[in-house]
Amino acid sequence: MAHLRSRRRLALAVPVVLSLTASLGFLPAAASAAPQTAAAEQAADAPALAYVVNTKADHRTIASVKRAIAAADGKVVATYDRIGVIVVHSANPDFGKEIRAVRGVQSAGATRTSPLTPAGTTDAGAADFVTAAEAARTRAASALTPGSEPLEADQWDLRAIGADKAAKINPGSGKVTVAVIDTGVDDTHPDLAPNFSASQSANCVGGKADTSEGAWRPYTADDYHGTHVAGEIAAARNGVGVAGVAPGVKVAGIKVSDPDSGLFYPENVVCAFVFAADHGVEITNNSYYVDPWLYNCMDDPDQKAIVDAVNRAQLYAQKKGTLHLASAGNSNHDLASDAIDDASSPNDSTPVERTIDPSECYDIPTQLPGVVTVSATGVQNLKSYYSTYGKGVVDVAAPGGDRRYQLPDTPSKDGRILSTMPNGQYAWLQGTSMASPHAAGVAALLKSKHPRATPAQLQALLKAQANNPGCPESYDQDGDGVQDATCEGGSRVNGFYGFGIVDALRAVK
Repeated sequence: MAHLRSRRRLALAVPVVLSLTASLGFLPAAASAAPQTAAAEQAADAPALAYVVNTKADHRTIASVKRAIAAADGKVVATYDRIGVIVVHSANPDFGKEIRAVRGVQSAGATRTSPLTPAGTTDAGAADFVTAAEAARTRAASALTPGSEPLEADQWDLRAIGADKAAKINPGSGKVTVAVIDTGVDDTHPDLAPNFSASQSANCVGGKADTSEGAWRPYTADDYHGTHVAGEIAAARNGVGVAGVAPGVKVAGIKVSDPDSGLFYPENVVCAFVFAADHGVEITNNSYYVDPWLYNCMDDPDQKAIVDAVNRAQLYAQKKGTLHLASAGNSNHDLASDAIDDASSPNDSTPVERTIDPSECYDIPTQLPGVVTVSATGVQNLKSYYSTYGKGVVDVAAPGGDRRYQLPDTPSKDGRILSTMPNGQYAWLQGTSMASPHAAGVAALLKSKHPRATPAQLQALLKAQANNPGCPESYDQDGDGVQDATCEGGSRVNGFYGFGIVDALRAVK
């Protein structure tokens, strides 16, 4: 899926509602009306578009705007009173224009460019699964190191950041939860079941949370992305398969991927951030960008509304003590440059080639204020060939894998990341999708050691313990005499690694 993590930091003004103290937190029950499945809603509203309507966050204004929504032929799906975000479906082609003119509406726009469609399944593509012969070879190699998990000999990434040694000192606290906002998590996997928090998990597809048993699980085995990410963070050290960076912390799953397209629409992500905040989640991992726009430009009313809605939700969560980490992206883009060519947006209809300014068009949630942006490295502690970067945008780096130029001396000699998959399986994947959960795992270790740390303090600790290799003398990966990316900055902070590559061992010491 292109939107998965398969700039400059956005300087948004904090909405008035988010300046309220945490004691005025959004009530969990206020997010939803009568429960209804996302599939049923989508089937009923097949010709409609979905919208986010952002208002002043007072009950009188919200009530007035709801009346205007009804008058404009809109149907309210969910209302997030405390942040002033209303999710709406409407078949009125002029709905956005009409509702933006309503008093009290601060921004409003469509969250997709094609009509809502009935539920279906999605094919996330192929992954390289571990075969029985490979597993046997790796188990034999792992057995040479006492205390290793059966497949740990192939986990070069754990050793690269000292996570294997850190686990012997402090594997993380069960009082800390990392929520994986993604395609769902298979909590029945033997490496995930011991650490899974069902009470902090949900399905947010459609814009409101479904907490029924198993709602957080992937639709099919092809929706494996979230399960792989969850294992990287918190796969238990239980003598089965692999280990996570923080094998003692809890992991939750908040599913946001559309069942038909697999896309991560804004209303789903808004729901996820609010749900995580209201259910005591300390850290979220976000290995995706919010669809359908790779970059949301503030001079477009629809894209501006998307940025506004998602930012209100993630800031609300920060106010309640949740730190967010997000992948930088896999396009090898320089987010600190003056211009980027985007030929992939919108990805839910017909993409249009455009050149954007990353200081005015934003990758969401990666470029939102307070979100930790993570680039990817390989076994040589060098930026992965695909990883997006940018001085002043990337905060830290972490292992994401590089099967092209950085191959480890492991039993399988695979430069990617080995982790859990649905139905009790294991496979290799690479991407900044894999880097972000490594950093999230280290953040969870830091939160375990410093339980009173605020999100801002936790981010500062994450940067302080990182090791920065500095800009490489050359980044000509394919040897053709041309630099494949330009690293700007020095040994303290630079565009490839931010403040450095995270270090689990330093985090627990």
